[in-house]
Amino acid sequence: MHFHINEACWHHYPPEMLKELMESHPFLFPDFEGTGSGRTELDYRVIERPGRPFVDGWGCRWETTLEGTAGTVTNHPLASWAAFEGYAAPDPQVDSGKGPIDWVQIAQNVERARSDGQLTMGGLRHGHTFQTLVDIRGYENLLFDMVDHDPRLMRLIEMVERFNAAIVRRCLAVGVEWMCYPEDLGMQTGPMLSPDMFRAFIKPSYERLMKPARDAGCIIHMHSDGRIRDLLDDLIDGGVDVVNLQDLVNGIDWIKDKLAGRVCIDLDIDRQTVTPAGTPEQIDALIREEVTKLGSKEGGLMMIYGLYPGVPLENVKALMDAMERYTGFYA
Repeated sequence: MHFHINEACWHHYPPEMLKELMESHPFLFPDFEGTGSGRTELDYRVIERPGRPFVDGWGCRWETTLEGTAGTVTNHPLASWAAFEGYAAPDPQVDSGKGPIDWVQIAQNVERARSDGQLTMGGLRHGHTFQTLVDIRGYENLLFDMVDHDPRLMRLIEMVERFNAAIVRRCLAVGVEWMCYPEDLGMQTGPMLSPDMFRAFIKPSYERLMKPARDAGCIIHMHSDGRIRDLLDDLIDGGVDVVNLQDLVNGIDWIKDKLAGRVCIDLDIDRQTVTPAGTPEQIDALIREEVTKLGSKEGGLMMIYGLYPGVPLENVKALMDAMERYTGFYA
């Protein structure tokens, strides 16, 4: 069970109330001393600030309106292919794809985790391939590129993949045991691109990026928001061991029938209906249903909740209570 408090929450809720909730839930926040839960997280650092746009290493301009929340790309550097001549990727030695990267510090963090007996974790930035292509070209342009089989798109994909492969190699060089490949591919009712387009343009790159980590014995973790039912077989066939997907938009029973016992499920707990607008009793029932349907004595289930502004604090407490209550259900 992992409970992640988004940075924006510290600007939305009274900080002392969040800290009281963390202190009163020691299973979720075992190392809490005012600094956090102690678990290594994916890099969701927010660089852009309201009124202060940020241009990343790919030349994408990011803007946000809410303090602590990642924004959206408002300028696509290759909105026109005319700008492709001379276009270059950022330097993976110093740039994560969205901001500076310090490989010395990363190596030290990995060694510290190893010394403490923790799983050593690494990974690509969120949105490493498909979303990066969207950021660079624009969503509509990218889909037309795929339909047209524009040869310039393949050159751009190769450029993005070379950059990502360099990040993967550096992570493996410092000895990570778990590699994350986080990318949102889904919308509310289906994926953002067709399965055929995914297989033609994105899946081959995924497989090449995951292969070195698999060969090194790493656990491969894949995250995607949205309804990704139509892509899951391709993701798993591509080498994914742990799938982080949203619960209600994909369907608890569908996840049980399709994934339980096949891969490790890293379940993303609802943030759209029950937790922001339901009752504490409904929240407890949701967590119990998910644990009983998707878990087992043999394991295979992880659960994560991301808290964002707007959820009533009584519901935050109810969710923390339920996550701690049912974590030992099969013990």
